[in-house]
Amino acid sequence: MSVIRSELPSLVGFLVFAVFTVAGDALKPETMGVGVSLGLLAVIFLTVMWCAFAVVRHAECLATILGEPFGTLILTLAVIGIEVALIVAIMLSGEAAPAMARDTMFSVVMIVLNGLVGLCLLAGGLRHRNQTYNLQGANAFMSILVPLAVFALVLPRVTHSAPGGELSPLQATFEVIMSILLYGVFLAIQTVTHSDIFRQPDGADDDHDHHNVVVRSIPFHVVGLFMALLPIILLSKKLALYVEFGIAGLGAPLALSGFIVAALVLMPEGLSALQAARENKLQRAVNICLGSAVATIGLTVPAVLLVGWVTGHTIELGLKFADIIMLVLTLFVSLITFGSRTTSYLQGAVHLALFAAYVMMIFDLS
Repeated sequence: MSVIRSELPSLVGFLVFAVFTVAGDALKPETMGVGVSLGLLAVIFLTVMWCAFAVVRHAECLATILGEPFGTLILTLAVIGIEVALIVAIMLSGEAAPAMARDTMFSVVMIVLNGLVGLCLLAGGLRHRNQTYNLQGANAFMSILVPLAVFALVLPRVTHSAPGGELSPLQATFEVIMSILLYGVFLAIQTVTHSDIFRQPDGADDDHDHHNVVVRSIPFHVVGLFMALLPIILLSKKLALYVEFGIAGLGAPLALSGFIVAALVLMPEGLSALQAARENKLQRAVNICLGSAVATIGLTVPAVLLVGWVTGHTIELGLKFADIIMLVLTLFVSLITFGSRTTSYLQGAVHLALFAAYVMMIFDLS
């Protein structure tokens, strides 16, 4: 009975998918209207989020068994799988397709580097004053994040080999190969040769306390993780249809769809990072936050480009110039924040101010 209760999110996810599949056209957003469609969107959104929390829970259990940095890496890769599924579903669903990947990845970077990092530093700083982490680990994250972000989100806008913010075939090939190679090198650093720089420097035991989850065997949690991922993937197409219809019905900017997907994907992971910061385990929070940003650029970009190539869809990655300024400012402030071995709540407030500016620009530039 305890197993069934713990895996209830996956069962509910499959049930919701079955209901929408059997209902067919009767539950199409065009048939239901804006008001009812927003209600159904809330149902799908909450179901997907519940399943995402189940994914994170199984990843947390694997983290408890395997220790850092492998636990955080599993968590990051699981979340990236959800992100790719949602991006591809919405990307293939309608007029928001060309810029969907760009908006989502930019949203992930801004939510992680400003929203989550800001909340973690603010909450941790208010509770523990100054917090410490492994500076070499943070520098490793930033050293790969800066070039990957510029390659993917800036270069396509300032070059003229393809229209707008699209990538030329040569650029797309370079982006896929370079992202995979750089992330592969980083993965070797993180898990094999330099795994010690991604651990808490004060020796705090942050590998065995993961919110009192019930830890079972590795096969159980691996199967549970994939069983929680599957309904998210199955419901992603339904979610895409309702998000697109709801945004059009409300007259909201299309970039909001990318923000919604990014917020949905990052919610469980963000809560895990925030909890770690409050428990004075800043290294784990840094691993989660910066790892999410690096994996989004290093893995999601190649995946989306490959999907676009296979399906023949145009992918627009180049940011608008105002967004480029926000990205460069965010990377600059992040380099300053993670340039010393201690942090305070002042840095958290600065990052949250940048996040507020980003949210404002979503509506101001629409």
